[in-house]
Amino acid sequence: MKNVKSSSEKDDLELRPTTWNSYIGQERIKANLKIILEAAKKRNEVPDHLLFYGPPGLGKTTLANLIANETNSRIKMIAGPIIEKSGDIVAILTNLKQGDILFIDEIHRINHMIEEYLYSAMEDFKLNLILGKGPMAKTIDLKLPHFTLIGATTRLDLLTSPLRGRFGAIFQLNFYSEEEIQEIIKRSSLILKTKIDNKAILEVAKRSRFTPRIANKLLKRIRDFADVKGDGIITYEIAKKSLDFLEIDNLGLEKEDRKIISTIIKKFKGGPVGLQALASATNEEERAILDIYEPYLMQLGLIERTPKGRIVKDKAYKHLNLCPKNQSPLL
Repeated sequence: MKNVKSSSEKDDLELRPTTWNSYIGQERIKANLKIILEAAKKRNEVPDHLLFYGPPGLGKTTLANLIANETNSRIKMIAGPIIEKSGDIVAILTNLKQGDILFIDEIHRINHMIEEYLYSAMEDFKLNLILGKGPMAKTIDLKLPHFTLIGATTRLDLLTSPLRGRFGAIFQLNFYSEEEIQEIIKRSSLILKTKIDNKAILEVAKRSRFTPRIANKLLKRIRDFADVKGDGIITYEIAKKSLDFLEIDNLGLEKEDRKIISTIIKKFKGGPVGLQALASATNEEERAILDIYEPYLMQLGLIERTPKGRIVKDKAYKHLNLCPKNQSPLL
């Protein structure tokens, strides 16, 4: 049976930038990467190992693919949690060819015992293998072709120092500006052959959490509404009705975001509250709170992470039309 991609998957691939010019935002990182790649090309070497970190959806995987395109390199992509046994990482590394790029997503979730195989592979381009057991065991060094490892993580703090220290450059991807998100929506609408007016672009950008992946996801969902409820053109009215129907408010908060804030307010009197207690009270995974919800809520200044736990800021009370603690309701 053939592996047939859905129309959504095809759209995602088409929307992914493949050149520096089509990649909007993260200008400082792009400038640094261009220098790294050009210098490696002049020396006829493979580029240094690279590590990208930041919240989901900001373009870490896209940058890895773009680097592969710019260097005409083959790229092997794998998720950290999939690498379960030492044999897995040995098989991956020994199947690489000269100049290949190995992209490991969620690299912080690699087992630390397996991670040790990466140390000599990244530093000396060789594998230290132990064959046999007991007195008959012997160590061999297996040479590897020179390759570039690109790691991506949402949790830089969970990477061990030995692994982090073997990357030649580490880059933090930050949230995009609203203007950059508008440019991304314009570009994506042209690729999707969907007409969208300027007011609609502003409305979608405002609710996209400063994140390209979310902007594109919303654009595709609103396109569905425009095709079914309208004439295929995304107007401001269609965009607003669609986003309201999807329960995404004017700050880009979804139902789960509002639940986290209201839980801290109502069950924990505005905080502070620890991560474990918050996850239990909201029935959300701790990793989801840390990686998906919390970065954006902190970016907006709705919650703050303190040594004692999370607390809700006055801006969040106002947004949810609730009265801050220690204040009497307005009459």
